[in-house]
Amino acid sequence: MHSFASDLSSLLTVNGLVTLLTLTILEIILGIDNIIFISIAVDKLPREQQAKARTIGLLLALVVRTVLLFFVGYIAGLKEPFLHIAGYGISGKALILMGGGIFLLVKTWQEIQEHIHGDEDEIGHGKKGKSTFNAIIMQIIIIDFVFSFDSILAAVGLSGVVLIMVSAVVISMILMILFSGLVADFINKNPGIKMIALSFLLVIGGILVAEALIDSYNTTLPHVQHIELNKNYAYIALAFAMMIELFNIKERRIKRAKDFTQEDKE
Repeated sequence: MHSFASDLSSLLTVNGLVTLLTLTILEIILGIDNIIFISIAVDKLPREQQAKARTIGLLLALVVRTVLLFFVGYIAGLKEPFLHIAGYGISGKALILMGGGIFLLVKTWQEIQEHIHGDEDEIGHGKKGKSTFNAIIMQIIIIDFVFSFDSILAAVGLSGVVLIMVSAVVISMILMILFSGLVADFINKNPGIKMIALSFLLVIGGILVAEALIDSYNTTLPHVQHIELNKNYAYIALAFAMMIELFNIKERRIKRAKDFTQEDKE
Protein backbone atom coordinates (compact mmCIF):
# COMPACT_ATOMS: atom_id res chain seq x y z
CA MET A 1 0.00 0.00 0.00
CA HIS A 2 1.25 3.47 -0.94
CA SER A 3 2.53 5.55 1.99
CA PHE A 4 1.57 9.23 1.70
CA ALA A 5 3.32 9.92 5.01
CA SER A 6 6.57 8.86 3.38
CA ASP A 7 5.78 11.05 0.35
CA LEU A 8 5.09 14.03 2.62
CA SER A 9 8.39 13.60 4.45
CA SER A 10 10.16 13.45 1.06
CA LEU A 11 8.39 16.61 -0.10
CA LEU A 12 9.23 18.59 3.04
CA THR A 13 12.96 18.52 2.41
CA VAL A 14 15.20 20.92 0.48
CA ASN A 15 15.69 18.35 -2.26
CA GLY A 16 11.94 17.65 -2.37
CA LEU A 17 11.04 21.35 -2.68
CA VAL A 18 13.68 21.93 -5.38
CA THR A 19 12.32 18.93 -7.28
CA LEU A 20 8.78 20.30 -6.89
CA LEU A 21 9.82 23.70 -8.29
CA THR A 22 11.76 22.15 -11.18
CA LEU A 23 8.93 19.79 -12.07
CA THR A 24 6.34 22.58 -11.87
CA ILE A 25 8.33 24.68 -14.37
CA LEU A 26 8.75 21.63 -16.61
CA GLU A 27 5.00 20.92 -16.47
CA ILE A 28 4.25 24.52 -17.50
CA ILE A 29 6.66 24.25 -20.46
CA LEU A 30 5.14 20.94 -21.53
CA GLY A 31 1.67 22.48 -21.15
CA ILE A 32 2.35 25.28 -23.66
CA ASP A 33 1.11 23.22 -26.62
CA ASN A 34 -2.00 22.28 -24.61
CA ILE A 35 -2.77 25.93 -23.81
CA ILE A 36 -2.25 26.97 -27.44
CA PHE A 37 -4.64 24.29 -28.71
CA ILE A 38 -7.27 25.14 -26.10
CA SER A 39 -6.94 28.90 -26.80
CA ILE A 40 -7.48 28.43 -30.53
CA ALA A 41 -10.24 25.82 -30.12
CA VAL A 42 -12.38 27.88 -27.73
CA ASP A 43 -12.10 30.96 -29.97
CA LYS A 44 -14.82 29.33 -32.09
CA LEU A 45 -17.28 29.68 -29.19
CA PRO A 46 -19.27 32.80 -28.30
CA ARG A 47 -17.23 35.22 -26.21
CA GLU A 48 -19.23 34.58 -23.03
CA GLN A 49 -18.48 30.82 -23.17
CA GLN A 50 -14.75 30.99 -23.90
CA ALA A 51 -13.45 31.50 -20.34
CA LYS A 52 -15.68 28.66 -19.09
CA ALA A 53 -14.45 26.32 -21.83
CA ARG A 54 -10.78 27.17 -21.15
CA THR A 55 -11.21 26.54 -17.43
CA ILE A 56 -13.04 23.25 -18.00
CA GLY A 57 -10.40 22.18 -20.53
CA LEU A 58 -7.49 22.81 -18.17
CA LEU A 59 -9.32 21.28 -15.20
CA LEU A 60 -9.89 18.16 -17.31
CA ALA A 61 -6.17 18.14 -18.12
CA LEU A 62 -5.47 18.34 -14.38
CA VAL A 63 -7.84 15.45 -13.62
CA VAL A 64 -6.46 13.29 -16.46
CA ARG A 65 -2.83 13.84 -15.44
CA THR A 66 -3.51 13.30 -11.74
CA VAL A 67 -5.38 10.05 -12.40
CA LEU A 68 -2.67 8.83 -14.77
CA LEU A 69 -0.03 9.48 -12.10
CA PHE A 70 -1.69 6.85 -9.92
CA PHE A 71 -1.48 4.37 -12.81
CA VAL A 72 2.19 4.88 -13.62
CA GLY A 73 2.76 1.12 -13.65
CA TYR A 74 0.01 0.64 -16.24
CA ILE A 75 1.38 3.50 -18.38
CA ALA A 76 4.82 1.90 -18.27
CA GLY A 77 3.18 -1.28 -19.55
CA LEU A 78 1.81 0.61 -22.55
CA LYS A 79 5.38 1.11 -23.74
CA GLU A 80 5.72 -2.63 -24.34
CA PRO A 81 4.62 -3.90 -27.81
CA PHE A 82 1.53 -6.10 -27.87
CA LEU A 83 1.61 -6.71 -31.63
CA HIS A 84 4.35 -7.16 -34.24
CA ILE A 85 3.99 -6.24 -37.91
CA ALA A 86 6.88 -7.07 -40.26
CA GLY A 87 9.19 -7.27 -37.27
CA TYR A 88 8.18 -3.86 -35.83
CA GLY A 89 6.50 -3.80 -32.42
CA ILE A 90 3.26 -1.86 -31.93
CA SER A 91 2.68 -0.61 -28.38
CA GLY A 92 -0.28 1.11 -26.76
CA LYS A 93 1.83 4.25 -26.40
CA ALA A 94 2.62 4.25 -30.14
CA LEU A 95 -1.06 3.91 -31.05
CA ILE A 96 -2.04 6.78 -28.72
CA LEU A 97 0.72 9.03 -30.08
CA MET A 98 -0.14 8.16 -33.69
CA GLY A 99 -3.87 8.76 -33.21
CA GLY A 100 -3.30 11.99 -31.30
CA GLY A 101 -0.76 13.23 -33.84
CA ILE A 102 -3.05 12.59 -36.81
CA PHE A 103 -5.98 14.23 -34.98
CA LEU A 104 -3.85 17.30 -34.20
CA LEU A 105 -2.53 17.51 -37.77
CA VAL A 106 -6.03 17.34 -39.27
CA LYS A 107 -7.58 19.84 -36.84
CA THR A 108 -4.68 22.28 -37.12
CA TRP A 109 -4.62 22.09 -40.92
CA GLN A 110 -8.35 22.88 -40.98
CA GLU A 111 -7.74 25.86 -38.70
CA ILE A 112 -4.91 27.12 -40.91
CA GLN A 113 -7.10 26.87 -44.03
CA GLU A 114 -9.88 28.80 -42.29
CA HIS A 115 -7.37 31.39 -41.10
CA ILE A 116 -5.98 31.84 -44.63
CA HIS A 117 -9.17 31.73 -46.69
CA GLY A 118 -11.86 32.99 -44.31
CA ASP A 119 -12.15 36.66 -43.44
CA GLU A 120 -12.70 37.81 -39.86
CA ASP A 121 -16.44 38.35 -40.28
CA GLU A 122 -16.99 34.79 -41.49
CA ILE A 123 -14.86 33.37 -38.70
CA GLY A 124 -16.41 35.62 -36.12
CA HIS A 125 -20.06 34.96 -36.99
CA GLY A 126 -20.50 31.91 -39.15
CA LYS A 127 -17.94 29.51 -37.73
CA LYS A 128 -18.48 30.31 -34.08
CA GLY A 129 -22.17 29.66 -34.53
CA LYS A 130 -21.49 26.17 -35.91
CA SER A 131 -19.19 25.08 -33.07
CA THR A 132 -20.94 23.63 -30.05
CA PHE A 133 -19.61 23.81 -26.53
CA ASN A 134 -19.67 20.03 -26.09
CA ALA A 135 -17.83 19.44 -29.39
CA ILE A 136 -15.02 21.80 -28.37
CA ILE A 137 -14.75 20.18 -24.93
CA MET A 138 -14.54 16.73 -26.58
CA GLN A 139 -11.66 17.92 -28.77
CA ILE A 140 -9.90 19.30 -25.69
CA ILE A 141 -10.36 15.98 -23.83
CA ILE A 142 -8.70 14.08 -26.70
CA ILE A 143 -5.73 16.45 -26.80
CA ASP A 144 -5.48 16.52 -22.99
CA PHE A 145 -5.18 12.74 -22.95
CA VAL A 146 -2.46 12.66 -25.64
CA PHE A 147 -0.41 15.54 -24.21
CA SER A 148 -0.66 14.06 -20.71
CA PHE A 149 1.72 11.23 -21.65
CA ASP A 150 4.67 13.61 -22.11
CA SER A 151 3.80 15.28 -18.84
CA ILE A 152 3.53 12.02 -16.90
CA LEU A 153 6.69 10.48 -18.34
CA ALA A 154 8.64 13.67 -17.55
CA ALA A 155 7.29 13.71 -14.00
CA VAL A 156 8.20 10.06 -13.41
CA GLY A 157 11.67 10.60 -14.85
CA LEU A 158 12.34 13.54 -12.54
CA SER A 159 10.69 12.27 -9.37
CA GLY A 160 9.26 8.93 -8.34
CA VAL A 161 7.37 10.48 -5.41
CA VAL A 162 3.64 10.55 -6.22
CA LEU A 163 2.85 13.49 -3.89
CA ILE A 164 5.57 15.66 -5.48
CA MET A 165 4.38 14.77 -9.00
CA VAL A 166 0.71 15.45 -8.19
CA SER A 167 1.61 18.73 -6.42
CA ALA A 168 3.63 19.91 -9.42
CA VAL A 169 0.79 19.09 -11.81
CA VAL A 170 -1.78 20.88 -9.60
CA ILE A 171 0.37 24.00 -9.14
CA SER A 172 1.24 24.23 -12.84
CA MET A 173 -2.41 23.80 -13.87
CA ILE A 174 -3.60 26.46 -11.42
CA LEU A 175 -1.06 28.91 -12.87
CA MET A 176 -2.09 28.00 -16.42
CA ILE A 177 -5.77 28.50 -15.59
CA LEU A 178 -5.01 31.93 -14.11
CA PHE A 179 -3.04 33.11 -17.15
CA SER A 180 -4.75 31.16 -19.95
CA GLY A 181 -7.17 34.03 -20.64
CA LEU A 182 -4.32 36.47 -21.27
CA VAL A 183 -2.55 33.95 -23.50
CA ALA A 184 -5.74 33.22 -25.47
CA ASP A 185 -6.55 36.92 -25.99
CA PHE A 186 -2.99 37.64 -27.11
CA ILE A 187 -2.98 34.75 -29.60
CA ASN A 188 -6.42 35.40 -31.06
CA LYS A 189 -6.05 39.20 -31.30
CA ASN A 190 -2.81 39.00 -33.30
CA PRO A 191 -3.15 37.18 -36.65
CA GLY A 192 0.63 36.73 -36.98
CA ILE A 193 0.93 35.19 -33.51
CA LYS A 194 -2.05 32.95 -34.21
CA MET A 195 -0.48 31.64 -37.42
CA ILE A 196 2.78 30.93 -35.57
CA ALA A 197 0.80 29.10 -32.86
CA LEU A 198 -1.03 27.03 -35.50
CA SER A 199 2.23 26.21 -37.26
CA PHE A 200 3.67 25.13 -33.91
CA LEU A 201 0.73 22.78 -33.33
CA LEU A 202 1.26 21.39 -36.83
CA VAL A 203 4.88 20.65 -35.93
CA ILE A 204 3.82 19.04 -32.62
CA GLY A 205 1.34 16.84 -34.50
CA GLY A 206 4.13 15.75 -36.83
CA ILE A 207 6.41 15.08 -33.84
CA LEU A 208 3.75 12.88 -32.21
CA VAL A 209 3.43 10.81 -35.40
CA ALA A 210 7.23 10.61 -35.67
CA GLU A 211 7.49 9.51 -32.03
CA ALA A 212 5.00 6.71 -32.70
CA LEU A 213 7.02 5.50 -35.70
CA ILE A 214 10.30 5.76 -33.77
CA ASP A 215 8.74 3.85 -30.88
CA SER A 216 7.96 0.97 -33.24
CA TYR A 217 11.40 1.16 -34.86
CA ASN A 218 13.11 1.06 -31.45
CA THR A 219 11.62 -2.38 -30.83
CA THR A 220 14.06 -3.74 -33.45
CA LEU A 221 17.09 -2.25 -31.64
CA PRO A 222 18.88 -2.96 -28.36
CA HIS A 223 17.86 -0.52 -25.62
CA VAL A 224 21.23 1.28 -25.69
CA GLN A 225 20.70 2.09 -29.39
CA HIS A 226 17.17 3.48 -29.01
CA ILE A 227 16.49 6.73 -30.84
CA GLU A 228 14.95 9.60 -28.87
CA LEU A 229 13.27 12.57 -30.54
CA ASN A 230 14.22 15.90 -28.94
CA LYS A 231 11.25 18.28 -28.97
CA ASN A 232 13.25 21.16 -27.50
CA TYR A 233 14.04 22.35 -31.03
CA ALA A 234 10.33 22.92 -31.64
CA TYR A 235 10.01 25.05 -28.49
CA ILE A 236 13.13 27.03 -29.40
CA ALA A 237 11.76 27.65 -32.91
CA LEU A 238 8.44 28.78 -31.39
CA ALA A 239 10.21 31.21 -29.06
CA PHE A 240 12.32 32.58 -31.95
CA ALA A 241 9.29 33.04 -34.23
CA MET A 242 7.33 34.70 -31.40
CA MET A 243 10.21 37.09 -30.74
CA ILE A 244 10.33 38.14 -34.41
CA GLU A 245 6.56 38.65 -34.52
CA LEU A 246 6.67 40.73 -31.32
CA PHE A 247 9.25 42.99 -33.01
CA ASN A 248 6.93 43.23 -36.04
CA ILE A 249 3.97 44.13 -33.81
CA LYS A 250 5.99 46.85 -32.10
CA GLU A 251 7.20 48.18 -35.45
CA ARG A 252 3.62 48.36 -36.81
CA ARG A 253 2.44 50.09 -33.63
CA ILE A 254 5.18 52.74 -33.89
CA LYS A 255 4.44 53.32 -37.59
CA ARG A 256 0.71 53.73 -36.89
CA ALA A 257 1.49 56.23 -34.14
CA LYS A 258 3.73 58.22 -36.52
CA ASP A 259 1.03 58.16 -39.23
CA PHE A 260 -1.59 59.48 -36.77
CA THR A 261 0.81 62.22 -35.68
CA GLN A 262 1.46 63.28 -39.27
CA GLU A 263 -2.29 63.31 -40.03
CA ASP A 264 -2.93 65.53 -37.03
CA LYS A 265 -0.24 67.98 -38.16
CA GLU A 266 -1.77 68.15 -41.65
